[in-house]
Amino acid sequence: MDTMKQGRERSEKTYRIFRSIYDFTMAALILGCGFVMFFAKYLHLDQIINLDNEWRIIFGCMCLAYGSFRLYRGFQKEY
Repeated sequence: MDTMKQGRERSEKTYRIFRSIYDFTMAALILGCGFVMFFAKYLHLDQIINLDNEWRIIFGCMCLAYGSFRLYRGFQKEY
C-alpha cells in the first residue's frame, strides 16, 4: 500500500511541475504578444501597424492582463 501512495505522490508532483512549466510558457507567449501589440511601431511590424490603433491597444491590454494571470498561476501552483 505504501508503494501505491508513493507512486501517487510522484505522479502529482510531476503534474504540478508540468503544469507550472506550461503556465510559465503560456504567460511568456501571451505577454510577448501584448508587448508586440504595444511596440509594433518601434519594431517596424507593418502588418500589425496597419490594424486600427484602438483595437491594437485593447488586444494588447487583454494579452497583458491574461498573461499576468497565467504568470501568477504559475507561481501559486495550486492545482
